Amino acid sequence: MAKKQDFVSKTQKLARHGKSCPVCGEFYSHVKTVNMIASDKTGAQRFVEKNIAVCKCNEKEIYG
Repeated sequence: MAKKQDFVSKTQKLARHGKSCPVCGEFYSHVKTVNMIASDKTGAQRFVEKNIAVCKCNEKEIYG
């Protein structure tokens, strides 16, 4: 059986592998955003996916 993961082990894992914000010092959480863009040539819609790192500094800008 797998070992149950608690909150302390999750934060320790982030401290070892995650990157922290130089401004606020919090660890980044990554969010995938999907935007729909119209093609100039055909006018068809296509999706553009982008991964964004979110911390307390830019949380209000990204989540609105």
